[in-house]
Amino acid sequence: MNYNVELELTNKHEAYAFGQVARQANGAAWLKCGNTVILATVVIDETDFVDEDFLPLTVQYIEKSYAAGKFPGGFIKRETKPSDFETLTSRIVDRSLRPLFPKGFANPVQITVMVLSADREADLQVLALNAASAALYVSDIDIFTSVSAVRAAKVGGEIVFNPTREQMENSTFDLYLAGSKDDMLMIEMQSIGSDETEIIEMGIIDPIIDSAGLSQTLPIRRSNAMGEDELIEILTAAQTELKAANTRYEAAFKPYASDPFELQYVISEVNGEMAEYVRANHTDDLKKGINQMAKTERSTALRTIRKAIMKEKPQWDEHELKKAIESVKRSMVRAQILDEKVRADGRGLREVRPISIETNVLPGAHASALFTRGQTQALVVLTLGGSKDAQMYENLTDSGTQNESFMVHYNFPGFSVGEPSPIGAPRRRELGHGNLAKRALECGCSQNGQTIRLVSEILESNGSSSMATVCGGYMALRAGDIDMADPIAGVAMGMVSEGERYAILTDIMGLEDHDGDLDFKVAGSKEGITAMQMDIKLGGIRLEVLKEALYQAKEARAHIIDIMMASEEKIELNEGTLPSTDLFHIDPGVIGDIIGQAGKTIREIIERFDVTIDIDKKKGAVKLTGKSRDGLRGARDHIEGIASSATPVEKVEYKVGDVVKGKVKKIVDFGAFIELPGGVDGLIHISKISDSHVSRVSDVLSEGDEIMVEIVEFKGNKIGLGRAK
Repeated sequence: MNYNVELELTNKHEAYAFGQVARQANGAAWLKCGNTVILATVVIDETDFVDEDFLPLTVQYIEKSYAAGKFPGGFIKRETKPSDFETLTSRIVDRSLRPLFPKGFANPVQITVMVLSADREADLQVLALNAASAALYVSDIDIFTSVSAVRAAKVGGEIVFNPTREQMENSTFDLYLAGSKDDMLMIEMQSIGSDETEIIEMGIIDPIIDSAGLSQTLPIRRSNAMGEDELIEILTAAQTELKAANTRYEAAFKPYASDPFELQYVISEVNGEMAEYVRANHTDDLKKGINQMAKTERSTALRTIRKAIMKEKPQWDEHELKKAIESVKRSMVRAQILDEKVRADGRGLREVRPISIETNVLPGAHASALFTRGQTQALVVLTLGGSKDAQMYENLTDSGTQNESFMVHYNFPGFSVGEPSPIGAPRRRELGHGNLAKRALECGCSQNGQTIRLVSEILESNGSSSMATVCGGYMALRAGDIDMADPIAGVAMGMVSEGERYAILTDIMGLEDHDGDLDFKVAGSKEGITAMQMDIKLGGIRLEVLKEALYQAKEARAHIIDIMMASEEKIELNEGTLPSTDLFHIDPGVIGDIIGQAGKTIREIIERFDVTIDIDKKKGAVKLTGKSRDGLRGARDHIEGIASSATPVEKVEYKVGDVVKGKVKKIVDFGAFIELPGGVDGLIHISKISDSHVSRVSDVLSEGDEIMVEIVEFKGNKIGLGRAK
């Protein structure tokens, strides 16, 4: 491949090839970074256009399994349904590039991003946007603004841009910022929690006393919530990175850009006569309609106004009249906010809608919370499980299968907004909202080895159901007796601006989202932010305005958290259905007595007390999970009783050449397993049992025999033995 452009950027090298592949597309870019190769293409339907105020843009990000030398997982060995990561990445690219298209652009556009080769160090979400933007820039669509992405991590207290995978794995913060050289267009941010063992003397947590009378400390979860001032500093530095990168991209790509062709724009012009008639004769009716908070009620009111006017002016075109009413309604909503500082539902700019919270409303579920804020309502349900209940997945650059043990699934049925639509597979928006809530809550959750699934059923929606999911999710976790580092709440912010005037809105409803200029979701504690998502409709936002919005969101979170804390004090656990977990320590030397011969003792404990038992043999940690607290308590007492009466086995460190006395534990066709001092097992192969040939091990050894053996090799954790001479 002949690369036309090669760029050295912060911590990475990118090479682009143009005009060599996919030449029948309107634009194509072949991007190579390390061993990662991505092909992005842009195709426009020049003959068709959508006669609506809507941009028909479709983005598909596709990972090919062969890119990492893998077969597709599952029964069918070809790529089929996109993974969650692919869907979320498609959504990120779409949200970043959509603001570039001019108003009235109505030709269908398809952007396809395919990962053809991938290495472990690749940040595929950053490269996907960079490749898509390059393909759009060199296409014959009249868009000559480069958009790129930068990722920031915080490692050892230092901010790193475009971090390596190892740095990202050790980071306490993840920021994905997309923008042009002048504007920030899209932000995804999350804090990453850390497990830390605190010193008991600090009084952070209570010590656990193990069976030997020793104090133990358990890991606790720290949320690492980021303060607003620090976040603004990072965004400022990240914007500088974007400015430098995009300036270089535009200079490098310009020679390869195609001549733009003339497109048909659908300019939705409002009939001035109709708009003036609506203002003069139906302003009061329109105000009443705007004050109908629910989408269905508001739509009914606006339709009633339209029908009344059509009776008065039957010669008018009803479709044109509808656009005129919408235009007048939008200007009234915005003017009322900017001029009177009052919103359509009568609230002040910083006022949060009334909140009510009920917990454990579902007696058969492990835990649940019904969170209602205005006309937005989320029923969030918690299910707890063990490690086997985790969701298995494998990303393209992963070396093996991963387990997702904290899940948030968000469902948005049509009835929540009064629409008669069938319920089907989750769409991009539902996956995105669930992912945002997961990032907000996971960093502060103490799982203690459990698998946690939260399902948010949106029962009613009038703005910010994703943030209701965060609030309801926290309450469901606490209703399930799950420890959290800090109370977490979420709030959606909006903005209305005209020229230099602007107003920031707290807890926006659907009308303000539709007619406003900003959709800005912030989740976190009273002290800082755990997750954030921002989409800008204006084409950019000034940092000083963003800072003001962040602090206004912090004020709202504190208000919501106070209400949540009052509700938390009234929680009554679902004792009959909530599984219980207990974690304690015993001396590792007595674990053999707990397990028993061939696992007999531990099986009896499991059956008698109806619990599951996980034991860390090295640390002596015992985790019990059961359906009842009585069963859990009985199992713990029983195990601690065995541990207190057992004689700890002295831990022995072996090396090659050591000669010890062992006991024959089990005979197999190829040799015998020998129990060595210290509770360690080794294998003596049939060829090493005797100097002479042995055809059957049982001819020479019997279970229970004591023999002298020599340590001859180590293979990982396995010990190879020979007969001592």
